[in-house]
Amino acid sequence: LSFLQERLRYVLVLLLLLHCTESFYVPGVAPINFHRNDPVEIKAVKLTSSRTQLPYEYYSLPFCQPSKITYKAENLGEVLRGDRIVNTPFQVSMNVEKKCEVLCNFPNKPVILTVEQSKLMAERIREDYYVHLIADNLPVATRLEFYSNREEEEKKKEKDVQFEHGYRLGFMDGNKFYLHNHLSFILYYHREDVEESQEHTYRVVRFEVVPQSIKLEDLKADEKSMCTLPEATGSAPQEIDPTKENKLLFTYSVHWEESDIKWASRWDTYLTMSDVQIHWFSIINSVVVVFFLSGILSMIIIRTLRKDIANYNKEDDIEDTMEESGWKLVHGDVFRPPQYPMILSSLLGSGIQLFCMILIVIFVAMLGMLSPSSRGALMTTACFLFMFMGVFGGFFAGRLYRTLKGHRWKKGAFCTATLYPGVVFGICFVLNCFIWGKHSSGAVPFPTMVALLCMWFGISLPLVYLGYYFGFRKQPYDNPVRTNQIPRQIPEQRWYMNKFVGILMAGILPFGAMFIELFFIFSAIWENQFYYLFGFLFLVFIILVVSCSQISIVMVYFQLCAEDYRWWWRTFLVSGGSAFYVLIYAVFYFVNKLDIVEFIPSLLYFGYTALMVLSFWLLTGTIGFYAAYMFVRKIYAAVKID
Repeated sequence: LSFLQERLRYVLVLLLLLHCTESFYVPGVAPINFHRNDPVEIKAVKLTSSRTQLPYEYYSLPFCQPSKITYKAENLGEVLRGDRIVNTPFQVSMNVEKKCEVLCNFPNKPVILTVEQSKLMAERIREDYYVHLIADNLPVATRLEFYSNREEEEKKKEKDVQFEHGYRLGFMDGNKFYLHNHLSFILYYHREDVEESQEHTYRVVRFEVVPQSIKLEDLKADEKSMCTLPEATGSAPQEIDPTKENKLLFTYSVHWEESDIKWASRWDTYLTMSDVQIHWFSIINSVVVVFFLSGILSMIIIRTLRKDIANYNKEDDIEDTMEESGWKLVHGDVFRPPQYPMILSSLLGSGIQLFCMILIVIFVAMLGMLSPSSRGALMTTACFLFMFMGVFGGFFAGRLYRTLKGHRWKKGAFCTATLYPGVVFGICFVLNCFIWGKHSSGAVPFPTMVALLCMWFGISLPLVYLGYYFGFRKQPYDNPVRTNQIPRQIPEQRWYMNKFVGILMAGILPFGAMFIELFFIFSAIWENQFYYLFGFLFLVFIILVVSCSQISIVMVYFQLCAEDYRWWWRTFLVSGGSAFYVLIYAVFYFVNKLDIVEFIPSLLYFGYTALMVLSFWLLTGTIGFYAAYMFVRKIYAAVKID
């Protein structure tokens, strides 16, 4: 009997767990139900600016502080993004209006900013900083209303609404600085359906703010910390003079509105984009162009190859064939190992590691598991996946190294585990030193850096060694033809067979397929936008893989036809040609779209861009290399070699 009770208990627990998981909207993020008068905590995330690219924590500026400051424990992604989530003194209760309340200090004792603090505040206003707050994990947004280019009659009726993330710290008029010292919070709630006897529960579904600048004299405050706002027309803004002390009051008001938006779709507001149609159009355009070109290339290559193979395999024309030029002539040298096989296999191993990591991250994000509501999840997942994909990177690198007649597998494994990550860590460390110097929250704290190093040497390195060991022990790739003892002389090559011309030619198609998506990715990274179009991104990634493979095959075919058998390194370099165009695009974006003028923000931009370009080159180079290698093995297996 007791055994049966135990089994029943297990079944009940399982059913309860299943019921809980059904009510989740994003794995790991559960809705919070509030009753009327329940406190809704407002937390600060950070201050950001697209002009300086340096995030700062909220209390780096002299805002009102609560009696006890508590920071939220953060995941790896949040720390790397520069988020420092902290409590604030705003007192907000569910469905309770507040007309106007003084945030800190009493009305007869305003906040006094020292000359130093005033200077810092003015500096941040000049640098165009935004303040980011969250309520129930929902970021604050400023509503922007504007008229679209519609007909005159429609203009009167309808305005287009877009949302700006965070709110502006202040604004400038001429050479004067004005601070937004009054915040009007507008929170939207969704009333949940409950039984009649139960009390109503509410869920927060939108968090807006209208920032205002109101002079101290115009804010009429009483002894109970309540205040009355002046008429909109007659009030003067609160100026911050950086040359002297400034007196001001921080105030806020709270307004609640009921909304039809369900909790599950509350993020849709933040992710609305004015140009989804343009996006769809450009993606479809890319898909059509790439598949059209791919189809043409495939047809040409297949027809030419069939003709070649038929000619080479004709028994009676052996004499003529020997005199002809073509790819069959280099059969005795085509699989001759290249120079520096260890470095080549190490780079390709890192490329495989990146490929697996990017594929899984995009796929999981496409399924909605890494939504913006789980802050920092994307970066944390990417870091851990890169570490664990070391097994595959090591395996492929080890097997290729053995195929290329390599013997020092331990050195090869160490090279694979440290070459690319070492470069990334080195560049990030140098950039981090500059960010530290600026006291920005974007600087990775020392303990986090030690943790990352421990992950690298404690997880990634052993896994790469493990994969490399099994890859090196496995049978090497089977090459269909034997390599001659004496290398064949390579004829003089035409100008268009030059490596750099090849890089320029090979990069156009893959870059053309993805450069629209690149604009959105750059906006997300450098202009604090949310990136959520992972369905599009997955499609673009597939197109990129297809176009890289095809271009690589075409280039290696031309090279072998020109009797140049040194294709190993060249294929890897040429396939990554689109990374060169990404670099040019990054420079164009910097000049045209961003407002960066100072040295350190520029250094950060180009430092991180260099990392992106390097990673992209490894990724596309690896895709192209393996496509070309499979192609070369296929065509030489199809011809009869005496």
